[in-house]
Amino acid sequence: MARPLRISYPGAFYHITSRGNEQKDVFKTNRDREKFFEYLESATKRYNAVIHCYCLMSNHYHLLLETPSGNLSKIMAHINGAYTNYFNVKRDRFGHLFQGRYKAILIEADEYAKELSRYIHLNPVRAGMVQLPEEYEWSSYSYFIGKKKAPEWLKMDFILGYFGRKASDSQKNYKKFVGLLTNKKYESPLKDIVSSTLLGTQGFIGDIKDKYLSDKKADKDLPALKELKKSFTLEDMSDLVDKTIKDDLKLGRVVKIYLSQRHTGEKLDDIGEYFGIGGSGVCQASRRIADRLKKDKTLKKVLDKIENNLSRMKV
Repeated sequence: MARPLRISYPGAFYHITSRGNEQKDVFKTNRDREKFFEYLESATKRYNAVIHCYCLMSNHYHLLLETPSGNLSKIMAHINGAYTNYFNVKRDRFGHLFQGRYKAILIEADEYAKELSRYIHLNPVRAGMVQLPEEYEWSSYSYFIGKKKAPEWLKMDFILGYFGRKASDSQKNYKKFVGLLTNKKYESPLKDIVSSTLLGTQGFIGDIKDKYLSDKKADKDLPALKELKKSFTLEDMSDLVDKTIKDDLKLGRVVKIYLSQRHTGEKLDDIGEYFGIGGSGVCQASRRIADRLKKDKTLKKVLDKIENNLSRMKV
């Protein structure tokens, strides 16, 4: 059976969903939902989880979750495991409550946290359960707009911080933000997920691959890893860069080296041989580009364009 790819590190943000086995309800009573909240709270205390927003539907739930300690698996084992045990004992049943493994999409928070919070809070509206998100009792939306006092374990400052410095302003502006799409058709932000695992810009995805996947071997039971580790040839890198950077051969060469290290899967010495330098020279050239990207917005746009073209080549 295929396993989901889990990428875990301190400070990671995830969109989490977990569905009932055979699409059956996992929340049958208000007490069930209240008990689930108790396990969310205990996850924040025991495992340092940060819950940014949530929505409990009948047969599944959504969380926007941060892991300051890089311990996603422990957090989710606690939440789903403890709740399953409660649910089974209460109803004298045995076996799985949730359908297989939970789904965890690693997200670039600055790019997608706002959109995902709106997507999560509009779930009951899309399902036809309510007309307005504030009418739904089992999501965090009412807290975000100041309608109710939030529990201590719900941390809204990160998302509301995008909407104003004063609490009253940010709550008002967030309500407008959600209202723009309430009862309207719109594209889900999840449509941009890469390999069922990552949601972010090409630069973010490239950094995650470099830091957390470069030393992992392809695994037939991890199709997402196999997809993410699809590599391009050194010739692919050269051709794409030549089409984009035409007037600065020196810059183009360094960019080719940088992208070759990020995307081809070739050894440093082999990349160096292709460009007539040593493996250490490849590292130095890549570092120079990485440092320059932090300051040079024009170069970043060029790199983003090339990496977007690479992404389309994978499809």
